[in-house]
Order: sequence, then C-alpha cells, then structure tokens
Amino acid sequence: MTRALDSKQLGAIRTSLGIVAGQYSNKGLKEHNEDSIGIKVPDEPLLSSKGIVVAIADGVSGSSAGREASESCIKSLVFDYYSTPESWTVKNSCQKVLGAINRWLYGQSQVRHQLLGNGLLTTLSAIVFKSNTAHIFHVGDSRVYRLREGEFERLTRDHHRWSGNEKGFLSRAMGADVNVEIDYRKVDLQLHDTFILTTDGVHEFVRTKELIDIITANRTNPEKASREVVTKALENGSNDNVSCQIVTLSSLPHLDEESFFTQLAELPFPPPLESGMSLGGYRIVRELHASHRTQVYLAKEELTKRKVVLKTPSVNFEDDPVYIDGFLNEEWTGKRINNTHVLKVLPPVQSRKFLYYITEHVDGMSLREWMNDNPNPTLSEVRSIVDQLIKGVRAFQRLEMVHRDLKPENIMIDKDGTVKIIDFGSTKIAGIEEIHKPIDRNQLLGTLDYAAPEYFQGYSGSHQSDIYAVAVITYEMLCGKLPYGAPLSLKRIKKAHYVPASYHNPNVPDWVNAALEKGVKLNTSERYQALSEFYLDLLQPNEKILGSKENSLIDRNPVAFWQGIAVIMLICNIALVFILAR
Repeated sequence: MTRALDSKQLGAIRTSLGIVAGQYSNKGLKEHNEDSIGIKVPDEPLLSSKGIVVAIADGVSGSSAGREASESCIKSLVFDYYSTPESWTVKNSCQKVLGAINRWLYGQSQVRHQLLGNGLLTTLSAIVFKSNTAHIFHVGDSRVYRLREGEFERLTRDHHRWSGNEKGFLSRAMGADVNVEIDYRKVDLQLHDTFILTTDGVHEFVRTKELIDIITANRTNPEKASREVVTKALENGSNDNVSCQIVTLSSLPHLDEESFFTQLAELPFPPPLESGMSLGGYRIVRELHASHRTQVYLAKEELTKRKVVLKTPSVNFEDDPVYIDGFLNEEWTGKRINNTHVLKVLPPVQSRKFLYYITEHVDGMSLREWMNDNPNPTLSEVRSIVDQLIKGVRAFQRLEMVHRDLKPENIMIDKDGTVKIIDFGSTKIAGIEEIHKPIDRNQLLGTLDYAAPEYFQGYSGSHQSDIYAVAVITYEMLCGKLPYGAPLSLKRIKKAHYVPASYHNPNVPDWVNAALEKGVKLNTSERYQALSEFYLDLLQPNEKILGSKENSLIDRNPVAFWQGIAVIMLICNIALVFILAR
C-alpha cells in the first residue's frame, strides 16, 4: 500500500506535514506471512494535532498465532492512537495505547498457552511523524533506519539475548509479559529525510550499501524501492517473512511569523458591542466584565432565549500573534474538557464572521467576591471549595494541560455552591506544545500572586505549578494573606520565608498549616506530587509532615521571633553605648 501526497495536495496544505511512502510485505519461503505493516495519514485537523503513523510488526515464529498478534498490534495502534485526546503528547498517547495492546496480547497468550502451548507475541517498530519531530517506539528486533543526505543511521537497537556467537531469542516482545518496556526516542526532521522500517528477514540479508543504492535509485517511487529491497533479501537467501516500509518527508510544517499571523487573522476582531446589538445569532444583554485583554458580555440566543456568555478579544492586541493564538487555544481547551467544575465552551449557533467564543452562563460570584463576603470562613467551608477546585484542576491534568492562571478571579461559584474554573488563555497543552509555531508560548501570562516560583526561573510550568496555586488560594481563604507575605519574583525567591497560617489566623490547626506549607514549597521536589495528597492532608493530620516541624518560636511565628531578636539587639546596643559613655 502506498500513501503519497501529490503536488496539488502539497500546494493546498503548504504548511502541513507531507510524506511520500511505500511498503511491501511477502511471506518469502514460509507457508504463512506473520509480518504486518501499516501507514495512516489523517486529514486535518488530526494531521497537525496527531500526525502520521507508520508501523511494522513481526509475529514471533515460535508463536502459533504470530500473524494474529502482529496484525492486532498494527491495527490497534494505527486506529486507537487517533482516538486519544489531541491534548496528549505523542509519547503519552502511544504508551497508553501500546500498554493496552500488550495487556490484551498477554491475556490472550495465557489462554492460548494453556490450550495450544503458545501465545500471541510480536515485535513492533513504529514512528509517529508530528510537526517537525519523529517519535519512535520500539520493542523486539524489527528496525528503524534514517537516510539523511547520504548518511545512513540505525535508530533502534535489537532486543536479543545471545548465547555465545549465535543469536538466541527475543528479550522483549509485545504480549510476552503483563508489562512491556518500550524504547522511545524522538529525532528532529529535515525535508527529504527518508525513514526505513524492516523486519529481520530483510535487514539480516540486505547489506547497508545495497539498501542505500536501491532507495537512492528509486527516490521518487518508494513502493518500487520497498519491493526491490524485499526481492534483494530473498535473492540473498532470506528464509523468513520479508517486509519493508520506506517513508520520505516531502513537506514539513513551516510558518514564519507573518504567515502564521495571516492564518490567525482569518477572522477579524468584532466591533465594540452594546446592549441590544446582535452578533452571530446572539443578542447582547450587557457587558459583564472588561479588561485590557478581553470583553465579556451576557447574551441570549435569539432563537432559544438561553443565557450565554460571549467573549471577545481586545482590539489592543489585534496585531499580536501570541495573544490571538492564546485566545484561540482558550476556546480549543474549553471544547475538550467536560467536567462539572470547568466552564463549558459552547458551539456557536451560526458560522462566525468575527473572532469570539461562547460559554455557559454561571449565575453566581467569583471566589474573590466570596472571599470578600466571607473574611473568616470555617475550615469546612474552605475544604468544600478546595475539593471542587481540585476536581476541576484534575480534569486539566488528565488531558495533559496546565491551567497556569489559577486565582480567585478565575474561579466562579454559582448559586448552588458549585465551583467552576474559568479563563483558559494561559493554559499549557502538552500535545499542542509539540506543534512548531514561530512564537514563544511560554510567556508568563498569569497573575504573579499565584505564580509558582519555577515560572520566574524560566520554566513553562507543570502540574505541580497548579498545585502551588491551589495551595496559595487555600491559604488566602483561611488567612486573607499570601503565604510569603507578598508576590514572588526572581529576586525574592531566595529571600522568601513562609509565614505560618496561624500567625494570621490562630484557628488554623498546626496540621493544616503543615499541609499548606508543603503545598507552597519553593522547590518542586519538596512540594506535593498530587492534589489528592494535598486534599487528604487538609482532612486529617499527616504525622510525617507534622512530625518534621519543630515547635520552636521561629517555626510557629517567624515574624515574632525576628521582632524579638531585634528588640534584644536594640537593648544590648543601648546598654553598650551607656557603658562606653561611662
């Protein structure tokens, strides 16, 4: 099977990933062909968000169902990979899919072994081409090579156990154990790179020079090259199944800032909106909020009269590609999260002629307003809000997203007490980060009061950065202050000292303070690794972290400690001056 993109298609998707590919498999001298091969090139938007999959598998000859194993492995990978969330990284998506495939093969192997004496085992080598990167996954002794500007490089290593000078047996295979270790690496792509995938029936019988000569002579016809490689292996005495795939990069995504901005500016910014105006099937009721970055309006669907929120970008950023990209990502993010505690982004009722998006209307108040109305909340009230907030944040985490701008202003509480996270403009999306764009996505856009210290050190943030923000918000609800007294900065990080919650609020138990302190640790290795751990320590004392705290004044009340030291030093200085004067 060949999947190639012709020149017209390449012209239509000038900035998309394109390949010219060919593949061929033959049973050779064996009675059955236990090899399987597959290539999938999806249409947009999956071509950009998920990429192209190329995979080859060799059913283990000692297995009575080698063909079934290899075929199941290739089909499941090629199709199931595209069912994983677009927000996931290639590595996470493939590891999840391959882990599930391996467990299924292993389960079937146990049944087959009892009935027939053998099971479902196979090798696997796969490449996912996404944006400007090749992600390589490998188990067994199939191989992946790369030919670049005349240089031939092997990108995988065989998983063999050897006995003397003779090849022994596979040390790793899909289906051999309930868990499988999968080699992973990624390499940058260059235009006209050629990748070659082979089973051992080919690469053990075709010399490197022969392989290069065949590919070079058939540069524009990879299917013919694949057939010739297989034929050469058989001519050279291969007694195994023989399979070969050849993939050449015919185009790579490339956008300079100007062309990137042209794509972003496909929809113009809407004009200023006022009450009674109509836009795309919505009638504006009133403005809810306005800042230098966005305008938010209460609106009604003209047909159903349902209340919604319409959000528009600020004309201040009409020529700012970073801002527009973030605004588009905000809608993209909201469409992919379905959680009670995350604001729902709704599909527009009409085709849009301007840049805006629609969300559900939350009838309630922000957490900031709630905090102003409840300056002395009970621990139980705070726990209830934090519990719901954590459930919302975990919805981001499951999709490999980091919100990066959690703060009381971006948390709503409706009239039923349901907490909802809003505003996804700063969200880091792991899968999207893998797509090359000519802009810096790691600019710190969140509020400094809740920004984790790693942001100031140049890191783009992780799930632990959101854990830090949740802990700061929890501290502020209980104390009305920030845990380090003021917002952090690169200069303040080294001098920052945690102020115990009991200093501001004597009603905060020591064990709750211990949880808060661990949640806002400046060093990520000392911070909580999971939100569930933080919340559990808010519910009940954790002797491990509580026992590590000293009961000295400097730990219980560092401000009072240093004030006391200052007073003592002042008295000593006065006494010394008096003595010298005498």
